[in-house]
Parts: sequence; C-alpha cells; structure tokens
Amino acid sequence: MRAFIMSVESESFSDAARRLRLSANVVSHRIQMLEKHLGCRLFNRTTRRMSLTEQGRVYYETVTEALRLIEAAESSISELGALPRGALRVTAPLNLGRRLVAPVAARYQEAHPEIDVRLRLSEHTLDLVAESIDVALRLAAFEDSSMIMRKVAHVQRILCAAPAYLERAGMPRRPQDLLAHQCLLLRFASLRELRWMLSDQGKEFAVPVTGRLEADDGDVLTVWALEGRGIVAKPRFEVAEALAAGRLVPVLEDFPPVPMTLAVLYPARQLVPLKGKAFADMLVEQGRRHIAKELAILGERLIA
Repeated sequence: MRAFIMSVESESFSDAARRLRLSANVVSHRIQMLEKHLGCRLFNRTTRRMSLTEQGRVYYETVTEALRLIEAAESSISELGALPRGALRVTAPLNLGRRLVAPVAARYQEAHPEIDVRLRLSEHTLDLVAESIDVALRLAAFEDSSMIMRKVAHVQRILCAAPAYLERAGMPRRPQDLLAHQCLLLRFASLRELRWMLSDQGKEFAVPVTGRLEADDGDVLTVWALEGRGIVAKPRFEVAEALAAGRLVPVLEDFPPVPMTLAVLYPARQLVPLKGKAFADMLVEQGRRHIAKELAILGERLIA
C-alpha cells in the first residue's frame, strides 16, 4: 500500500523507489503483487507516463486513509518507547509557511530523524481529511469546526498603503471611499476578494473593493503596497516593520478589518499520532514567539 500511494504521489515508480529507499524493480514488483491481490489494474502504463485507472483512483482515495489509521496505531504504540517515525503531512498559507512553518518543520525533522515531513504551502484552504493532512496552520475567522484547534494568537489586521500612493490618490476618509481607490486583492482558486469585512466599534460590515492588481500570495500584495500601487489589508504583525519605519501608513484606522485567529488544526480522529501533537506543540510555541517579536517593533503585545 505504501509503494502504491508513493507511486501515485510521485507519478513515477523510480521516484517512489528513491523516496522509499528501494529499487524501482522492487516497487514495480510490489505494485504487481497488489494488482494480483485485488484482481485489477491500478495503473495505465506507457513508455512515457503512467496514470491511475478508475479502480486505481477509487483504491487510492480509500487506502490513503486506511494506511493513515495503520500508521497512527503503530505510531501510538511505538512512540511510547521509541522515536516517532513515519510521514507527517503539514499545510500552511504561503507567507506564514515560509517564515514560520518551514523553519519549525526543519528543526522538528532534525530532532526526529525517522520522520518524513511533507510541507504543502497554499493560500487555498485544503480539506484536511480528503488531502490526508496531519497538521494545518490557518489564519481565519473560525466559527464551528470538526477539527481540534490549538489557538496561537488573536490577530489584529490593518488597512495600509505607502505614503507615495496616498500622496497621489488621497487619503480615504470613509469606508465608502475605498471604491475610488486601487485595492490590492487576494485571489486563489475560485475565490476572489470583492469586499473587505471592516468593523466600527465592534459592529461588522462589508465594503465593496476594486483593484487592477490581484495575487494568490499575500507577500506579493505587500510588495505591491510598498511600491505604492494601492491599499492592502494585512495582519498587523506581518507589516509591523514597514509601519514602524513609515514605509507603510495606516488607512481608515477607525474602521479596521475584522480580526482573525491564527490556529493550529488537526483532524479529530480516535487515534491522533503523537508525532502530530508534538509538531503542533512546537508550532504553537514558535508561532507565539514569532508574532510577539514582530509586534514588539510597534510597542504592542501578543494577544493569545
């Protein structure tokens, strides 16, 4: 099953073999044994490529979770008296993934050499169960969730722009004024920001926004804002250095964007591998340190 799953994810028997530290012939033989056991072909093979058959696709979707449960059971036992082992699948937004999760993942793997960390960075919200994710870092307005949530921090957000842009376009005085400005928009998959959720003394309201620049990476929006190309909505800690240096200045401070929560999530299963819990512990701790350090530049404190 592991050889099959790795072959699907690698799209190659040879790549799967390298990741499993086996020969390509051994991986190919194991797939053949699996196909014989199941009584069907799992892959369509040609000299140039391979693809899943319909039976292979159905089997992959099912066996991935089955193998996860097996790994979780083995991990729960083995970790009581031995080192954590197996694959740890982690996802995070692009910018936080680069700055926070990637260093934590590297340190965690170094401390647990039997763990293979597989990090997926994306602004798109992945289905943790369907995508077989063990741990996720998310910045969102959480309502109800079937996931186990470990709160990292309460995140205040801000509208800001470069002084050069405001000198050219003028400072908006009311939320409605944003319609006359270039707003830097976040877009990914089928979702595009067409409105910003702002607040007025605790009351939330939506404001339509428009702009000629959009991206699926929050860091790109920050770069554009610093270049004077428009107004951006960002977590305060992400732009703290630029705000302190005056390279970005607040906009509509009386109507800030609705706050969000930064949290570590993992699926609520009967068996939650200890390796996932240990990684979540490290990520929560390092996440709080990272945000506290950035906010200290502005003389502000972390709200956990």
